[in-house]
Amino acid sequence: MDMMDDALAASFDGVEMPEAATERVIARPALSGARRAQSAFAERYLRRGIEAGLEVKSFEGTSDAAGGYAIPEEIDAVIDRTLTAISPIRGIANVVKVGSAGYRKLVTTGGTPSGWVSEVAARPETDTPDFIEIAPPMGELYANPAASQAMLDDAAFDVEQWLAGEIATEFARAEGAAFVSGNGTNKPRGFLSGTITNEADGVRAFGTIQYLASGAAGAFPASNPQDRLIDLIQTLRSPYRQGAGFVMNSATLSAIRKFKTSDGAFLWQPGLLEGRPDTLLGYPVTEAEDMPDVGANAYAIAFGNFRAGYLIAERSETGILRDPYSHKPFVHFYATKRIGGQVSNSEAIKLLKFSAA
Repeated sequence: MDMMDDALAASFDGVEMPEAATERVIARPALSGARRAQSAFAERYLRRGIEAGLEVKSFEGTSDAAGGYAIPEEIDAVIDRTLTAISPIRGIANVVKVGSAGYRKLVTTGGTPSGWVSEVAARPETDTPDFIEIAPPMGELYANPAASQAMLDDAAFDVEQWLAGEIATEFARAEGAAFVSGNGTNKPRGFLSGTITNEADGVRAFGTIQYLASGAAGAFPASNPQDRLIDLIQTLRSPYRQGAGFVMNSATLSAIRKFKTSDGAFLWQPGLLEGRPDTLLGYPVTEAEDMPDVGANAYAIAFGNFRAGYLIAERSETGILRDPYSHKPFVHFYATKRIGGQVSNSEAIKLLKFSAA
């Protein structure tokens, strides 16, 4: 009997699977249709409203009880990338992150005059630069998309991707218009909303943008229309032309793309290499659909160094609150972001006004 037991045990030993093989069987891929793993934010809070374990962020900065919930880093990153693609001014302006209710920036004007003297002559005092404070108007940008509870319960529905896309689209539409023509009341002040004059640099007041007339009422001149674009470029002083570019909408660009030189070459050149922008007279072109069309007294074309000329200040985090009660059976995702904008250097941006003078 002992010999039979030993033989039976030996037979089981011969069919035992190696440890590595066992791990491979256990770690096999999920079957088709199986529910994929969700993040804690999407699975616990967005789908079921469970708040335990989530980090609470201050929504107002003064009361923890009135706070919201910070969007996970992966959602915030998607929003930032989408905004850059949809809101073109954000991609060429100076964007700074702020953590308080406002943002201040000091700008010096004038410079420090100097003078020539002999070796033993007295050195009179020279003027000192003046400081001007820039405080871009801030406003709360919000989006309030909704989804039915049935959609949130569907395992195939990507809640995080949908939420990021909805918020990014709404934010981009609103801020794109504000950066161009916002009035500064609870929103950014656009570069077309300030004082605009035909006075040259050094003469006009700080914060006033200079325009150049096209030479024809509501249109380009009938002959040599490209000359006005060259004049617009040269109106911008050379230190700002490094990194400058054109800003216009697609309708204006459609007309300019047909301009040719005397030998038949197009002024507009496509960016043939990946990552290279389209150029007009050697400068990149940014299409912003919020720019006005060519018309009587319209400032339809801007040229300048927006990195030096326009400032965007925004909170680094986006706040979101889940509201399943106000509009049953829909669940609202109320998202806000504090953002401001203003012209920081009016000498760095020039405008083309479609007028005779």
